[in-house]
Amino acid sequence: MADEKNARVAAGSVSMAEVARVAGVSQQTVSRVANGLTNVSEKTRRRVLLAMDELGFRPNFAGRSLRSGRYNSVGLALYNVEQFGNLATIKGILSAAGDMGCAVTTVEMDDRAPLSLAEATRRMAGLPIDALVISMSLRSEDFEDFRPQPGLSTVLLTMYEHPRCTTVDSDQYGCSTLLMGHLAAHGHREVRFVAGPAYSVDSSFREKGWRDALAAQGVDAVEPLRGDWTADSGYEAGAALAADEAMTAVYAANDQMALGVVEALRDAGRRVPEDVSVVGVDDSLRGTVPHVGLTTVRFDLVARGRAAVEHALLGTAPGYAARAIRIPPTLVERRSVAEARR
Repeated sequence: MADEKNARVAAGSVSMAEVARVAGVSQQTVSRVANGLTNVSEKTRRRVLLAMDELGFRPNFAGRSLRSGRYNSVGLALYNVEQFGNLATIKGILSAAGDMGCAVTTVEMDDRAPLSLAEATRRMAGLPIDALVISMSLRSEDFEDFRPQPGLSTVLLTMYEHPRCTTVDSDQYGCSTLLMGHLAAHGHREVRFVAGPAYSVDSSFREKGWRDALAAQGVDAVEPLRGDWTADSGYEAGAALAADEAMTAVYAANDQMALGVVEALRDAGRRVPEDVSVVGVDDSLRGTVPHVGLTTVRFDLVARGRAAVEHALLGTAPGYAARAIRIPPTLVERRSVAEARR
């Protein structure tokens, strides 16, 4: 008997009629419980749920979607899941979607091929999703020409504004304004920048914020060194900067590179922060490096994910217009910044 039941459950053949018979209610009542409707008493609901559990009943979500026109699922397309920023993106989207009662259907695009919004949309459009979020770690070749598929609201995670899609991102330019203002308040004018990879959208906006902040102080920017987001590349940059006697601070485009800069400066006999102050971005070292002393900025990735999911689901509403949403960062002050030496 148990084997027969298991076979039927595996085949998805347990019907609402069977649940209704075991629970002693109508099929309509079972349907109300399965669809989460509230016009059922709590006592009856518990009885129906118990029968569902006993029989191994699973609601027919395909049928439900045909009735409601919704899948309660948001699509997420992104490149290179292993990158810290993308892992954090997934966490933020999952958290926000879960709070809103939605599942997330994720597709990792091939990062060996050029980023294409049209291709990401094509891959996702055949899946049971209500809306689409595409994470852009770099600018796609078809960015300006891209048109979202009719009926599939699409949000782009990027700092670039788009004429037809809402864009959502942490304020990558604003984080530089925040950090450079903090360094300026401590008397730092000669601030060097360690950039991320040339293709990175985030790094390019952080670099622009650094340049603009120096220009506002009347300081000429020394061309930045470039890393690949790793601590090792930050160490190489820090070793090269150690001989720069004019600089009083280093701004690295992420925390891992900032950590490498700190180690290289100390190995070269430069004290941090007494001789050189160092700041990073993303507050990613907590829980990995004990007693983290790095001053940095923290992005609210859950708020970013929530905004992306909310606007993706709102995108098909009458009168909805694409907009650019930027989530402000928070300064995290620790022990790596001191007053600039005179």
